[in-house]
Amino acid sequence: MKFLLFFPCLLLLAACATSVPNDMPLAEQSKDLRDDDDDGVINARDKCANTPHPAIVDNDGCPTYVANPEEGRIHILFANDSTQITAEYQNQISEMSQFLKAHPSTYIELKGYASPVGNSDYNVGLSQRRAQVVKQSLLDSGITKNRIMTVGFGDTEPVSAESQEVTNTLSRRVTAQVKTASDKVVEEWTIFTLRQN
Repeated sequence: MKFLLFFPCLLLLAACATSVPNDMPLAEQSKDLRDDDDDGVINARDKCANTPHPAIVDNDGCPTYVANPEEGRIHILFANDSTQITAEYQNQISEMSQFLKAHPSTYIELKGYASPVGNSDYNVGLSQRRAQVVKQSLLDSGITKNRIMTVGFGDTEPVSAESQEVTNTLSRRVTAQVKTASDKVVEEWTIFTLRQN
């Protein structure tokens, strides 16, 4: 009986001890499958070799872009019957100049206003002169003349405020708003992406 148990165990042990011959050939890598910019597209097919890291890419390895609206604003207040730009508003003019230089296809329309005090015809001229002074400041900073338009509304659009004095103060102004769209890379979501609230 011992012999009957010993024989199957011996066969089982012998079967485990035999090795499989190592005749399997290794596959040779004949193509370059590297992806240097880690965007998921191999170098041989990647048409955009320096893709920003978190970007969503197309089949050619190029990032996806969407329009990103940007805007520049000016809101300058003036003293009564004055066209003098005070120092506190010089920064706005500088920022608008930088914005216009960064977006050369845009133009600006400066809108001048006056308070509802005095002669309406005089106020139209005053509001135009205010817009012209701001225009000249932008010209002095390097913006070309054909990109700046001015219009004077006089006292036709006063700011509504709690008192006549505040209305007059806020109505003596030059405003402008420029909008443009620049391209922004669409970022890929990962588990490490922080939610923007």
